[in-house]
Order: sequence, then C-alpha cells, then structure tokens
Amino acid sequence: MKAQAPVSHRGSGDRATDGPEPTERELGENSLKTFARAVEQSPVSIVITDPGGNIQYVNPKFEQLTGYTSREAIGQHTRILSSGEKRPEEYRELWATINSGRTWHGEFHNRRKDGSLFWERASISPVLDEQGALIHFVAVKEDITERRAAENELRVAATAFESQEGMTVTDTNGVILRVNRAFTRITGYTAEEAVGQTPRLLYSGRHDEAFYGAMWERIRRDGSWQGEIWNRRKDGEIYPEWLAITTVFDEHGQVSHYVGAFSDITQHKLAEDKIRQLAFSDSLTGLPNRRLLLDRLHQALAASARNKRRGALLFIDLDNFKTLNDTLGHDKGDLLLIQVAERLADCIREGDTVARLGGDEFVVMLEDLSENPEDAASQAETVGEKILAALNYSYPLAGYECRSTPSIGVTLFSAHQNSIDELLKQADLAMYQAKAGGRNTLRFFDPEMQAVVTARARLETELREAVLKNQLLLYYQAQVDCAGRLTGAEALVRWQHPRRGLVSPGDFIPLAEETGLILPLGQWVLETACTQLAAWAARADTAILTMAVNVSARQFHHVDFVAQLRAVLDGTGANPERLKLELTESVLLNDLEDTIAKMVALKARGISFSLDDFGTGYSSLSYLKRLPLNQLKVDQSFVRDLLTGANDASIARTIIAMAQSLGLAVIAEGVETEAQRDVLASQGCQAYQGYLFGHPAGAESLPYFTTPLETP
Repeated sequence: MKAQAPVSHRGSGDRATDGPEPTERELGENSLKTFARAVEQSPVSIVITDPGGNIQYVNPKFEQLTGYTSREAIGQHTRILSSGEKRPEEYRELWATINSGRTWHGEFHNRRKDGSLFWERASISPVLDEQGALIHFVAVKEDITERRAAENELRVAATAFESQEGMTVTDTNGVILRVNRAFTRITGYTAEEAVGQTPRLLYSGRHDEAFYGAMWERIRRDGSWQGEIWNRRKDGEIYPEWLAITTVFDEHGQVSHYVGAFSDITQHKLAEDKIRQLAFSDSLTGLPNRRLLLDRLHQALAASARNKRRGALLFIDLDNFKTLNDTLGHDKGDLLLIQVAERLADCIREGDTVARLGGDEFVVMLEDLSENPEDAASQAETVGEKILAALNYSYPLAGYECRSTPSIGVTLFSAHQNSIDELLKQADLAMYQAKAGGRNTLRFFDPEMQAVVTARARLETELREAVLKNQLLLYYQAQVDCAGRLTGAEALVRWQHPRRGLVSPGDFIPLAEETGLILPLGQWVLETACTQLAAWAARADTAILTMAVNVSARQFHHVDFVAQLRAVLDGTGANPERLKLELTESVLLNDLEDTIAKMVALKARGISFSLDDFGTGYSSLSYLKRLPLNQLKVDQSFVRDLLTGANDASIARTIIAMAQSLGLAVIAEGVETEAQRDVLASQGCQAYQGYLFGHPAGAESLPYFTTPLETP
C-alpha cells in the first residue's frame, strides 16, 4: 500500500457545474488531488524525507527503479540506496547546500535492492513551513544509467580513435569523413587534406585491381578484412602497413560507414628482413648459406620432376686457402672470400644460386639445363670453365696482390633420382677428384660423363685450332634438274683433322653452335663458297651454276650478318643472283620480324632463299606465306622411305603441292635411287640432290657434266 502525500483528501473533489461556487478550501483540496495524481504518475522518482533524511514518501517510479516497495522504503534512511562510492566531503557539501535552503543538483551512483548499480541525476530541495522552519526534503531523481553508458562508450571510442594507430572513417562510397592525428603522423596528410578524398590518395601502385577486388569481396562477405598492404605517404615514400577494415551497420542492418585502422610496420618488416638474412645468409659474403641452399635445392628437384629438365651442383673449394690465411692473416682471407663470392655471382644466370657452405667452400646450383644428360653436362661445364677463368684472376687484398685457384666438382641431378645429401656428397667427391687431378680444374662425379665432357672439351680446343689453321674444307654435292643436268651444288663443310682424318659435320657443328665457333666457321664457309662461285662464273661451262650455303640460326641473327655477307660478295666478286642461302625452321621461329627484314634486304641484292628440312620442325603456313622464299626443300627423311612408307609419301606429295600453290620451286634431297626420283617427278618435283647424282666431293671432282637422263 503506497503512502499518500501529506495533504488532506476530505471532500468529493467534483461538483456540479450549476452548483454554488467552490470554497477556497474546496479549491485547495482539488489542487492537492491534482498534485497527488501528478506525483504518482511522474516518469521520474520522487522521494520526500524528513530533515534527518528518513524516507516519508516514494512514488511508483521509485519503486520500479530501486526494487524497494513503499512499505519497505518508508522509515528507512536514504543511505539504503548508497553504493558507498561517494566521498564524505561530497555528502557534507550536499547537506550544507540543502540545509541552507538551496536546491542541490548532482549525480548519484546508487544501489538497487538486488545489489545492482544505477546512475541517477537528482535535484534535492528543502521544504519550509509558514514560519520558515525546515520540515521536509523533496528529491526528484532521473535514471541516467543508459546516458552515462553511452557517454562512456563515446569517451572510450574517442580515446581509441586517437590511439597510436591511424584511423579513417569513410561513407559507403569510400569518401573519407574523418581521420585521427595518428593518420596525419603516419601518412603526412592533414585532416583537411584527407577529408573528402578517398583512400586512393594513399595508393602505392604495388597492388593490382585483383588484390583490391579480393579485399572488398571479403569485406562484403564477412564484414571485415585485415592484412598487409603497401601505401604511399604524402612525400612519395612507399611503406608497409597492417590494415584492418571494419563495416559499420545502422539500426536497420544497412551499411553506413567503413572504419579503417592501420599501423606502420616498416620497422617490423626491416626486423623480419634482418632475421631472415641472419637465418638464411652468410654473414661475411651475403650469399645464401647452407640452410637456404638446401631449401632451394629441394625446390629445384621438385621443379625438375615437373618440367623434366636437369640441373647441376658445382662444389667449389679454393686451392691452398689455409696457407693464405696462415701467411697473410684471416682479415686478408675474408677479403678474398668476399671477392670470390662477387665473381661467382657474375658467372651465373638469374635464377641460379651461389651459396657459401663455410670456410672456403662454395656451391653453385644450376637449374633448367637440357633434358639430354650430355647436353646438360656440357652446359654445366661451360659455367664451370667460366668460373675457373674468373677465379684465376689476381685478387687485390688491401695492399697485397694474391692469386688463388679453385677445384670444382660437378654432379647432375634430375627429379628425385638422388637425395639432397647424396648430391652434395657426389659433388664433394668430384671436387676432391679435381684436387687429385692437379687442382685448378673441373671433374664430374660420373666417370662416363667425365669422359664425354673431356672429349668435348678436347674437341672444342681442336676445333678452334681448325678454324685458325685452315683445317676446314668445303665439299660440294650436285643439284640437278629433271633431265639430270647439273644446275648447282650445295656447299658442305668438312674438317680434315690431322690425326682423326675427315670429321663429319654431325660431330662438330652442334659443338660449334654451343660454343659460338659457328660464327667464324660460318663466315669462313661463306667466303670460301663465294670464292668458288666467282671461279665458276669465270668459266663458260659453269657460269650458270648456283651455290647453296647453309646458314645457322646463330649466324643469321647476328646483328652484322647482312653487312658481313655484302662485304663477302664485294670482296669475292661472286654474283649474288647465283647464291642461295638455305635456312632451317629454327632460324624462322626466332624473331620472325628480324628474319623477314634481313631476307628482304638480301633479296634486294639478288640472293635467293631455300627453306631446308621443311616439315621436320614447326611448319606453319602462317609464317611461310610471309617469308620471301624461293624454294622448299623436301627433307631426306621423307625421301628415304618414300617407296615403303605411306605417310612419308603423303608428306612429300603435300610439300610439293604446297610449294607449287605458293609459287615456290621445290627440290628433294637424299635421292639415292631412280625409283625415288621417278616418284618425286610424278608428284611434280623437278629438282634433286643425293647420292644418285654423286657424293659430296671437292670442287675439282664435281661432275660438271652428267649423262642426260630421260625425262620421266
């Protein structure tokens, strides 16, 4: 039962409108009733106490807020609501104010009956009687718990917003609405410069559209994204940052804003790089250490399994390094090792690895070598020889001039045929074989491979001598028409070895291609062939003969090839209209535009072109129709089985028909029997070359006049 306000309730309260005027007493009672109803229905708590603070009245809102019923509250002191947090001096100030007849305004952190805390804003006023004596206190109190919580949240948010992290708030279109001071400190842009812009203001250009597309897809799906990103400061410096973007939703669940928080992680990245360098790099030379080498070797073996390409390990040990350390000191030894590391790095391709295992031991790992083991060994040997040459130069060591040589062991690897430990052991053993062989040399782990490499190395040396000592010869193979008449010859190089006798081109031309000797060799062939062509032109019976000369891809694509050939023609006096260059498809596939330009330039001088080995490589009409060719040559591999292989016969027939449709002449090589010649003639081929018409021989043995054959 609620206590009533201390007012009289006597009288009915209502009266008839047509009755006598209410008395002053009746008016007072009605006013009190109205006041009582207002107090009872007030949305705020109202408490009336005696001068000592003892509760005499509470309204229903008080009961709802505190959990105390009016019966429980009346007679109790107001301290039943105290949380115990207010200091004594604050209470003294409160009582001094209200006892002086003034109203006190303030906030309480009070405690409900169930022990939970809540905030109230209170106005406590004194009530005086007619004589001015204090008889009551009236407290009007409002629950401000939610407001205080909101204020705290705002305070926390404001504090967080001005944290050490840079922060941006954007609208749904990405337009920046607000930034904090840390944003300005990190990026260099003031709030005035950033607001109204979009985050593109900071783009570094290091990330593509796919990166940002994936970022925003994640934000739309999950409501947030975080990760490492590179941005650009106002002064242009690009820096790494850790960025977190969070979506803000309104009360309807719709996106209203995006908040970005980021920190500059430049120092963190530098520390990471330093740690990585210490973990995976040699501290003296900066080269990869054993740990990183093993990791890369593991990856190389996996790549070899995928692409079927071979690789090689070169184990390098410096000869007599301990002696140098003992005599000149470790500081000079360190200088030598640093220079060795630099020279090794200059000897390899991008993608290969040079590592220092420790002391004076280095390892070079070569990747993406040939599938063929002999070719791969040759490639590895080429690098090894380059390293031997580079490390044999003298080393300036702070006032001293020193020479040092290496011993190199080599082993090849492919797929997972060997474990990493086995490969390192093999290369190490091969290195010791190099030391046992006299030092300053290279040895392969596989004895058979070593024999092949040794033979190739000897052959290369002898081939260089052959070019210089005029051991090369030109043989000529007759080219005839359908009547058997000689129309020209193809120049074929031979090597007259002083001990081995006549060496076939198949034994030395590939080596010449690999080593670059094909350039001086090819130049010699052109000069000799053109000299012979000029000699033929001086005789009436041979003046009509043409000279076909094979030109390698490496030679043709040399930057000065056109100028060199023009100089040869001018120097020998050969008629360019009698010179025919035979090109293979490998020439055409390497820079087609350059090929066409050179062919056009030479054709302007009257030189003609024949496409050799047609059909054995990447034959394509797309390039064939663009090339200024004069002739297609049917490869001997198709002619050989012309009579027994349906496919070969079909291919030969197709090549001949194709040449005719393109307006090109056609010649077949490798013709050894009359039956082959007859089939070719029946298909429309009117020119031939092969043993049927003579073996390659010196110019003096060329059959200038052959017995005319009946036209089939």
